[in-house]
Amino acid sequence: MNAQPRILEVRKNVLKQNDEIARTLRERFRAQGTFVVSLVSSPGAGKTAFLEKTLTLLKPRYRVAALVGDLATDNDAMRLARSRAPVKQITTGTLCHLEAAMVDHALNGWDIGRLDFLFIENVGNLVCPSSYDLGENLRLVLLSVTEGEDKPLKYPTIFNSADVAVITKIDLADAVDFNESAAMANIEAVRPGMQIYKVSAKNGSGMEDYLRFLVARSTELTSESNVMLHRP
Repeated sequence: MNAQPRILEVRKNVLKQNDEIARTLRERFRAQGTFVVSLVSSPGAGKTAFLEKTLTLLKPRYRVAALVGDLATDNDAMRLARSRAPVKQITTGTLCHLEAAMVDHALNGWDIGRLDFLFIENVGNLVCPSSYDLGENLRLVLLSVTEGEDKPLKYPTIFNSADVAVITKIDLADAVDFNESAAMANIEAVRPGMQIYKVSAKNGSGMEDYLRFLVARSTELTSESNVMLHRP
C-alpha cells in the first residue's frame, strides 16, 4: 500500500542529489571557461556520426573532447576517437541515462580548463535523460528524418528540456519521404520558438550554420563569465 509514495520519495532524493552535483559541475565549467554541450536522441538517430563530424570540424581551431555514454560496449567511443579528440566512455550497465555523478567521475584526470568545448553524448533514449541535468550549458535533442515527424509529439518532455533541436540525416529526407514542414510544426507546437538546425553528417549540409551557432553561444558565455568575475 505504501510502495508508491516510497518510490516517489527515493526518486525525488536521487534527482535532488543529481541537481546538486550538476550545479557544482556547471560552476566548475564556467570558472574554467569550458562550454559544455549534451546530446540526446533515440537509438539510431545518428547522434554519434553527428558528434564525430562536430569534433572533426571544430578540432583544427578549438580544444575539444567528448564523453560518450552507452549501456554496453565502447563502439561509439572508438568511432569518436577517429576525430583525434580526447574521448572517454561511460558504461552505464542497466541505466538508460547518464547522471551528473557519472560525468563528474569520468572527468577525473582531465584538465577541463584546457578545453574550449566538452561534448556529452547521452545514452540513446528520449525518456530518462530529460530528468537529469548534467551541468551542461546547452542540450541538443536530435531527430532523424528516418524516425518520422511525430517524435516531438510522442516525447514532448525531452523537447521541452532541450535548448536546440537538430534534424539529422537530412540527405535522406527525399528517400524516406520525410515531411519537413510537419516535423517543424510539431517541434513548434511542443516548444514554441525552439532553435532548429537541419544537418547531414554525411555530406556536411547545415553543419556550418550549426557550428557558427555553437561558437557564438560559447563566446557569449565567456563574456558573461568575465563580467561576473570582474564585478565589484
